Amino acid sequence: MKWKFLNTGLNSGRFNMDFDLDLTTNLQPDEAILRLYRWEPFCISLGANQSEESLLADKVREDGLDIVKRPTGGRAILHSDELTYSVIFHLGNKYSVKELYKEINLALKKGISLFDRSLNRLELEYSQPNFHQFYKQEKGMVCFAVAARNEINFDGKKLVGSAQRKIGDTLLQHGSILCGDYHKRIIDYLNVDNKSLQTIKNEIDNTTISLSEILNMEIDYNKLAGSIKKGFEIYFNNKFEKAEAEYYLHNIMDNKNEY
Repeated sequence: MKWKFLNTGLNSGRFNMDFDLDLTTNLQPDEAILRLYRWEPFCISLGANQSEESLLADKVREDGLDIVKRPTGGRAILHSDELTYSVIFHLGNKYSVKELYKEINLALKKGISLFDRSLNRLELEYSQPNFHQFYKQEKGMVCFAVAARNEINFDGKKLVGSAQRKIGDTLLQHGSILCGDYHKRIIDYLNVDNKSLQTIKNEIDNTTISLSEILNMEIDYNKLAGSIKKGFEIYFNNKFEKAEAEYYLHNIMDNKNEY
């Protein structure tokens, strides 16, 4: 298995989601990819089955934010001061979908722990919520209101949220590593009444945490990216081959102006 690493930096929401899908549909049988990226402008992504009607879409766009659908499931996320990862991996006899979800999160946990020794207290969530019931509740409108099994927590609060989609025999898993607290402003854009907003705000405040909150400092995104890359190399015992982002971008670069 040849592991390749890409750091594609800042791009729009649609570009980022299309690029993840492009990597997934064009993955070579003998390779796996770890991609890190960010969002410019900030963007609210909706789960594949979530309606834009759950947002105050006009206000989102008036405030200069993007809206995009993710190819994966889940609920709304405001992508802002975060580092986003995606892993594209061929499934086979070695891992099931659930097993790979845990393995990827363990590799992320290793990498984030390398960023600062204070982060050695990271843990994987051991419980699994009833998502069918959760999505019927007010707080079920946003992803970071609950942690799924094997997601990464710090002192019982969610630090990394992830989602998966299987396309053929290839798995796309991507997720958000919270580096600051701007994601909490998603409550400003939800199409619900004030009482529900307060419930959702309380839930996000009580169940999420960011690296800047843990470490009491601004996050160096380049250092964090390097730590995560190293963590994957250690956990999967496999050095990344050199990969130029431009090579992978080439297939969709001609359409970039549309994003």
